[in-house]
Amino acid sequence: MHPKPIRIAVTARRQRGVVLFIALIVLVAMTLAGIGMIRSVDTANIVAGNLGFKQASINAGDNGVEQGFQWLLKFAGSVTLINDSPTDGYYSSSKNPDWDLLGAGTAAAGIVVLPADAAGNIVSYQISRMCNLPSLPFDATGQSCATIESGSGVAGQSMRAPPIKYTAPPNLYYRITAGIKGPRNTVTYVQAMAMITN
Repeated sequence: MHPKPIRIAVTARRQRGVVLFIALIVLVAMTLAGIGMIRSVDTANIVAGNLGFKQASINAGDNGVEQGFQWLLKFAGSVTLINDSPTDGYYSSSKNPDWDLLGAGTAAAGIVVLPADAAGNIVSYQISRMCNLPSLPFDATGQSCATIESGSGVAGQSMRAPPIKYTAPPNLYYRITAGIKGPRNTVTYVQAMAMITN
């Protein structure tokens, strides 16, 4: 007698594809997260690069301020500083800088443009004597200048009208404004006050 074979009933279960659907959703989410990471790293690099360009343009602006200061030192105590000299970027009264022209980096009346530096920054500057009337000495009638008394180191006579009659010529204040046009359309402005003996 032969033993009867045992039959095992195998029931076929229908696959519904739920796992495949969830896997596709996770794959899409991971792809979007990867794209977001790439874009955020790219944006961070652009921001860091722009900050670097901005800092380089500020450093270049120091050169413009220094060039303006050297021009002032060359004529300190002379009548040259009493009169306007637009070709040298100098005004004998407190003229407001032309911000658009300074930031454009192109030659214009009353603005000195320096050659571009190695980083591609074009610096221009303008100097203003801090007096209310142009082409007059500091002690002229109606003239009011930002001054500090020579030798005393005491401020307080600044922009006073009528002008104080000093025993010695006072030190006058000058404003040097530099505009820098750099790479990636970077535009920066730097201002400094300088004190020169009249």
